[in-house]
This record gives sequence, structure tokens and C-alpha cells, in this order.
Amino acid sequence: MALRNYEEHEKNTTSSVVNQLVANQGVLFVKLHQYHWYVQGPHFFTLHEKFEELYNETSEQFDAFAERLLAKGDKPFSTLGEYLEHATISEKKYDEKVSAEEMVRHLIDDYQTIKNLALEGIELAGAENDAVTEDMLIAYKEGIDQTVWMLEAYLGNDVPKK
Repeated sequence: MALRNYEEHEKNTTSSVVNQLVANQGVLFVKLHQYHWYVQGPHFFTLHEKFEELYNETSEQFDAFAERLLAKGDKPFSTLGEYLEHATISEKKYDEKVSAEEMVRHLIDDYQTIKNLALEGIELAGAENDAVTEDMLIAYKEGIDQTVWMLEAYLGNDVPKK
């Protein structure tokens, strides 16, 4: 079986959304390492450990989604260039100090962006009768909801009801 490349005409498929999630996870993995290395201040130990926990989780999800694509006969993005080209979150060179609170706010925004993509994937997987991918995406969204809640709580914020 030949693997299918991501093409423009495949933009609204479960596989294209999952591939975008792979790209986002690649960028998020690097960003979490950056924050892990550069976090400073009175909450250093808490956030240093939390960022490590998050990049380890991201690595597992990254691998699971890429392997799901391969199991479906698709070809996941696998280079830094592809991640940056197709991700819906962005990275920024650490050339000036970023406060711990800013780091957390950036991550909340990134997780919300990724969650919206996961929601799109859930809808598409349901329409395509791809129950396995749909279940993966639902579990992933649940994890994002919990992570966002915890990060908001760290900042002293309530999570808005939806």
C-alpha cells in the first residue's frame, strides 16, 4: 500500500486535520522545551516540572496521531519545516525575557487553538465513520480541557463556561 501525501484537495478530511495536529504537536513540543529551559521566578520549580510533564504528554500524543495516520495509509508530516508550514500555532525565538505568567498565557492560547482543530477532527471523523480516530480525538480534547483548566487555575482564572 502506498502512503498518501497531504495535498491541498484533502484539506477537509480527518486525516488532514490529524496531520495538522501532528504539525502543531511538533511545534508545541519545541515550545514547551523552550519554556522548560527558560522559565524563571518564584514558581520556577513548579513550572519547570509542569512544562516537562506537558512536553512528555505531547510527545506521546504526537506519536499516537502520526501512527494513526500511518495505520490509515496516510503519511504524517515528519520534518521541522513541515511542522512550521502546517501548524496553526507558532513559535518565537527566545531573545528577550518572557515572564512565567506570559508563558502560561501563550500555552493556554495554543491549547485552545489546538482544541478547536481537534473539535473539527471529531466532527469530520464522525461524518467519515472513523470511530477510532474520533475516539482518539475526543480523549485528546478531554486532556486539553483539563490542561487548560489547570493552567487557568495557576493564573488564578476561572475557565469560562461554554
